[in-house]
Amino acid sequence: MLRRSLMRSSPSSALVSSSVRAATRPVVMARPIARTQMVNSRGLFGFRSYSETANGEKKDAESAANEASSENTKEETQTSESEYANLSVEELQSKLKELQSKFEAKDKEVAKFKEHYTRSVADFRNLQETTKREIQKARDYALQKFAKDLLDSVDNFDRALAVVPEEKRSDKENHVELANLYEGVKMTQEVFEKTLARHGLVKLNPLGEKFDPNVHEATFEVPQPDKEPGTVFHVQQTGFALNDRVLRAPKVGVVKGTD
Repeated sequence: MLRRSLMRSSPSSALVSSSVRAATRPVVMARPIARTQMVNSRGLFGFRSYSETANGEKKDAESAANEASSENTKEETQTSESEYANLSVEELQSKLKELQSKFEAKDKEVAKFKEHYTRSVADFRNLQETTKREIQKARDYALQKFAKDLLDSVDNFDRALAVVPEEKRSDKENHVELANLYEGVKMTQEVFEKTLARHGLVKLNPLGEKFDPNVHEATFEVPQPDKEPGTVFHVQQTGFALNDRVLRAPKVGVVKGTD
């Protein structure tokens, strides 16, 4: 009988003993996985999280500012509507006239500013053109001074060529050296004058042309029965023009009319 009771109580005893063993077993703490992952994620992506947070705060601030502005606009609109709602017709008409007068004043002010702006633009363009002309004048003056200094050198070519007698210029059989020298000086003169012409300095030789007092300088007059009066028949000194402006007037002899 006692044996049966012990056998019956054995399952409950086993359960009690297992509970006791479980209670006496050392407790093992679980690793804070979530916290470790959170720390790692902060360590790896801390800068991105800060940037996203800053952008979010900026957007929130902008949205808050827009909402505040819209609320202020609504409040002003409601205030103005409530203000005008309490006015009579005469007061509304007076208010309308006042606003119209203010609008006209602003319109006149805008027109005045527009006129000032137009004048300022015109003055600035005139200043640009004036400055451009002054710069060009300064360049022309500098080139003109340099060109005047070259005129004596150009005249020396004419003087050197005039020294050689005309009958010896082409007589290479008897005066070969003198003829070759004349040809060399002539070629040098032509090249030099072409170079000056490329820079606007042109030689004026008005032989046979009509006398022009604005361009030519008459040194003497001689009647010529076979020539038309007022015609240049002799060039005492050639002239030069720089960029279509007379730099030195040619000195000429003019046919005198028979009165």
